[in-house]
Amino acid sequence: MGVFERYLTVWVALCIVVGVTLGQAMPGLFHAIGAATVAEVNLPVAVLVWLMIVPMLLKIDLGALGQVREHWRGIAATVAVNWLVKPFSMALLGWLFIGGLFRAFLPAEQIDSYLAGLILLAAAPCTAMVFVWSNLVEGEPHFTLSQVALNDLIMVVAFAPVVGLLLGLSAITVPWDTLVLSVVLYIVVPVIVAQFWRRAMLKRGGPAALDHALRALAPLSLSALLLTLVILFGLQGEQIMRQPLVIALLAVPILIQVYFNAGLAYWLNRRLGVAWCVAGPSALIGASNFFELAVATAIALFGFQSGAALATVVGVLIEVPVMLSVVQIVRRTRGWYERQG
Repeated sequence: MGVFERYLTVWVALCIVVGVTLGQAMPGLFHAIGAATVAEVNLPVAVLVWLMIVPMLLKIDLGALGQVREHWRGIAATVAVNWLVKPFSMALLGWLFIGGLFRAFLPAEQIDSYLAGLILLAAAPCTAMVFVWSNLVEGEPHFTLSQVALNDLIMVVAFAPVVGLLLGLSAITVPWDTLVLSVVLYIVVPVIVAQFWRRAMLKRGGPAALDHALRALAPLSLSALLLTLVILFGLQGEQIMRQPLVIALLAVPILIQVYFNAGLAYWLNRRLGVAWCVAGPSALIGASNFFELAVATAIALFGFQSGAALATVVGVLIEVPVMLSVVQIVRRTRGWYERQG
């Protein structure tokens, strides 16, 4: 892991401090940025999200879909957890903790928005950092690549229906036009652009040209994420100052669902007789989230100052330390996993 990735939690914490401070000092600037929208899409955020997402999607070779059959049991376990369990378990945990146990400690007018943010966070599996986690657990690279490619295609058609269903079940009004626009803007178009760009680089300079571009773009991608967070916290500063416990309370259901879904995917792979080098990345893909997409969609649907945007950012805050702990659990349980009998 590079310095940016390794200390992502530190950078996010600094963004909270910087964003809240600047938001209090220059409220007019931040409100002007928040108001720069066209068709419910915030233009500064759209640019920043593209800078985040497109370099990550460059890593993905959709041609790897041809390898899905080689690891079909691991693929089946991961897809089941990603799309049939994770969004629904997060919604359940959100209703239990945010809508129930913690309700008295949270601003009443933001409860539904917090729930929406948690649902958005869990409705799309991670695409970029998964390659890092897989490498740390000595995962089978062809499985990881084919699983991520498959998840990207599933996201194109399943993200909006899953989010719409769970928001509807939570009695949250679904702005379908904005949701569909977000899918097109932040999933469909970036996937197409990244694949054309990837093929052009490979054709012109081979794998070396692609690797050089990925190394050059990695800091830009994370810098765009951090700048987005500064803007978001600049607009959220007043609410955070009033309710400093909000971030800690929102982290509880996120933490539970990460460990639950990682454990479920790991156990399913063991029951299916899948090799440990596949089960490791399967558990990590099953647990991690595409938080860049979640943040962008939350802002598009509910605005910078919404509880939904804040909830998705909490996922960014805890992503690295939590996933590194899952990596350690997977590595330390290898002996248990391989004792099938």
